[in-house]
Amino acid sequence: MLSIRPKKSKMRRTKEEAEQTRAAILDAAVDVFSSQGVARATLEQIAKSANVTRGAVYWHFKNKTDIFMALYDELHKPFIQELVDGLEKSYDDPLRQLEKVCCDLTVRLEEDPHLQRVLSLFLLKCDYSGSLQVCQEKTRLAKEEKQATLEKFFAKAQAQGTLSADLDPKTLTMALNCFFRGIVVEYLENPDEFSLKEMAPKLFGVFFGKWR
Repeated sequence: MLSIRPKKSKMRRTKEEAEQTRAAILDAAVDVFSSQGVARATLEQIAKSANVTRGAVYWHFKNKTDIFMALYDELHKPFIQELVDGLEKSYDDPLRQLEKVCCDLTVRLEEDPHLQRVLSLFLLKCDYSGSLQVCQEKTRLAKEEKQATLEKFFAKAQAQGTLSADLDPKTLTMALNCFFRGIVVEYLENPDEFSLKEMAPKLFGVFFGKWR
């Protein structure tokens, strides 16, 4: 009787190779988008940088916009999932839990060079002109999803009596977004000026300490 295990092993290896190729294309796209600008970058340049054929790029992505949005999802989905996971757990103080999530996500930036490059691309080096205009709606919806999830943390804290009912969760969410973005941009522009691992707990302590 013939064993089918080698076939399964080959299928698994093929899947892993496809995932590695996709990751290489996305990694190369960050460099090409950052150096050439998203509008001027081409799929040929991305393929060359990733050391793959143009056909391999088309196997994974329909076009340049598809690659751009895949990079955006790479940022957005883990962030949202971490927030949702936090909401589903029971904590005596939801604000402290949100503070911890914010600190952990910020410290991760210092530890992950790829994340630094992707965030630099989105926050410092690109606009949504030309072909990227079609991405604006998706990024707007993603931002609304993030804001709605953050608002639930503040509302949960109010329901548990750890946050004043007089405060507006929507306003607090906007304040946190501005604060968070400011820390990230400051670090990306001046990475040698301070350590996020050291400063993130202090900075978010200032923000969240005001509401306790």
